[in-house]
Amino acid sequence: MTLRIGVDTGGTFTDLCAFDEATGQVHVRKVSSTPDDPGRAIVLGIQELLEQMGGRSIEEVTYLAHGTTVGTNALLTGRGVRTGLITTKGFRDLLELGRGRRPHLYDLQADKPEPFVPRDLRLEVTERVRHDGRIETPLDLDEVRAAVRELKEKQVESIAVCLLYSYLRPEHEQQIAAVIAEEFPEAYVSLSSDVLPEFREYERLSTVVTNAYIGPVVANYLSRLRQRLAENGLKCIPHVTQSNGGIIPFATAEKMPVRLVLSGPSTGVVGAAAITSAAGSPDIITFDMGGTSSDVSLVQNGEPKVTSGMELDGRPIRSPMLDIHTVGAGGGSIAWIDSGNHLKVGPASAGAFPGPACYGNGQDATVTDANVVLQVLNPEYLLDGQLKIDAQASHRAVKAVADPLGMSVPEAAQGIIRVVTANMARAIRVISVQRGYDPRDYALVPFGGAGPLHASRLAIELGVNRIVVPETPGAQSALGLLMTDIRSDFMRTQITRVSPDTAEDIAKIFTELSDHAAEWFDEEGIESERRSIIRRLEMRYAGQNYELPVELPEGDVDAAAIKAVIEGFQHAHDRMYGYSAHDEEVQAVTFRLQAIADVPRAEILRAAASARKAEDAIVARRDVYLAEESDYVSCPVYDRRLLDVGHRIVGPAVVEQMDTTTLLLPSDVCVVDDVRNLVIEIRRSPNE
Repeated sequence: MTLRIGVDTGGTFTDLCAFDEATGQVHVRKVSSTPDDPGRAIVLGIQELLEQMGGRSIEEVTYLAHGTTVGTNALLTGRGVRTGLITTKGFRDLLELGRGRRPHLYDLQADKPEPFVPRDLRLEVTERVRHDGRIETPLDLDEVRAAVRELKEKQVESIAVCLLYSYLRPEHEQQIAAVIAEEFPEAYVSLSSDVLPEFREYERLSTVVTNAYIGPVVANYLSRLRQRLAENGLKCIPHVTQSNGGIIPFATAEKMPVRLVLSGPSTGVVGAAAITSAAGSPDIITFDMGGTSSDVSLVQNGEPKVTSGMELDGRPIRSPMLDIHTVGAGGGSIAWIDSGNHLKVGPASAGAFPGPACYGNGQDATVTDANVVLQVLNPEYLLDGQLKIDAQASHRAVKAVADPLGMSVPEAAQGIIRVVTANMARAIRVISVQRGYDPRDYALVPFGGAGPLHASRLAIELGVNRIVVPETPGAQSALGLLMTDIRSDFMRTQITRVSPDTAEDIAKIFTELSDHAAEWFDEEGIESERRSIIRRLEMRYAGQNYELPVELPEGDVDAAAIKAVIEGFQHAHDRMYGYSAHDEEVQAVTFRLQAIADVPRAEILRAAASARKAEDAIVARRDVYLAEESDYVSCPVYDRRLLDVGHRIVGPAVVEQMDTTTLLLPSDVCVVDDVRNLVIEIRRSPNE
């Protein structure tokens, strides 16, 4: 018998999900995260999960995938390593100059983020490649050797190398890497021609510096975890999630940590897309609310939207990734009062420790405490009794916020929920309305430990009429790890006119990228029947400075394929900007190819209806504060494990399960579908 395990490390909890290939059963476990050493919670969680499954052995595990926030946290907290930079003479200050834009247009006092490499560690060398790839000035290797020795004396741990136009001619960067290997072999080295062979020098520089800054942190973490798992008996090769939603072996990820920035939330989107597509809802907006933040993304026709980069804490990062937007709104987000006596929530979080007040260590009022006060959450325990709740501590914490505002404790708690809902709605509008998509055309899919708690109010705020809650929402990202493929991205910038006349030129570039993908498939030992590729062009009208990604149809790159991709670009441009210019020249700027290796995955099983009634799943009644009634209302509490296909519930009601709680507002109608999702129809607007 074989087991497949997915592990997702969050700010508050570490979620684990196991799929037993012999029985088709999915088993879920949550343990408190250990921020000082995330691997400790992972090993403990695996042990508890295997014990929960009847004392299974870790040697039975044939597949283990991990979603991690180690790299992201190192970036956000400034805990990367001392990093040096070698760049083309005259460009050492580019890291600070950037694009010459202020962080906030109307705030003259706003500061740009501190660069990860201070100026004294940014060294220049003589060399120059022109825009057409011609070498105008050869690389001065004596200067390179001197620069490497200086960085070694200054005790850097990592070196980023970024030369002008190296995406066209990487030879100079490769020569610098060879010198570093001779003079400073223990240094972690990142070449921009390897990390991001694309144009736009500032974004490329920022990305390679980011990769170098967190590289040793991520590499050491993955290396230690790999060793620890092996010592505990794991026989298979562990994998880690990339920002693009795919997975790669730990050893590969250690060389390219910048591709793990969205490692945690990406697989939740992949898993949700698979589950809801099977349930007949391929167009969804995912809403992953954990303890620290909420991550939102849009899925169309069962395919998550992708993007070529993001900005994290004011620093651009270019890497293939799912289009996920994050806001500091989670169950641990702290409520506070600003100087204008207004209630605010987040982005500061109580985290795993001290955590919300109700967990027994914290003092600050959090979103979780507000839900305990409102009794939406069980006021006695969570996680099927694994976590005891101190409801009085929540009341004291929320009262500290309520008193200065002249509000009752329930009113203040409801105010916290209202504020955090508005924060999350704003995040969803970024990836929907601002991208040209109407959220009312999509179903909302909440997951994470806190997502289903807030889904109905969020749906009302957005005008969404349908909610689909997966069977294991609290561990959705961990489950998604069992539903994703091995992926790697290959790219090249080469500005090319797109027309039927240039089909041969475009085909040649994709052929070369396909050859690189084939080499990668061979290195990973992927059989031919498991291989597939997706090709995209980043396109623009000639003279524009922004591109839109358009997928190239399968098959030969001929005149018909080019006409189809031009039509796709015109449609995408019209949706994004409200117009298209069919007479203008269209250019392809960056060519992208994603190589995909299919892996066995957790199956989506369909269940049949039973003779039990929905009422049989009621295990208690609880007074829940509802803003619609401005009072506590007695609501039935359902045990989700006892709900079967076809069961119908009319709100108000609470549905509890080990990993989350779902709130149904008055007149919400919930039906259990054959994939065991809770499908909730929103029937009316709130009186708020």
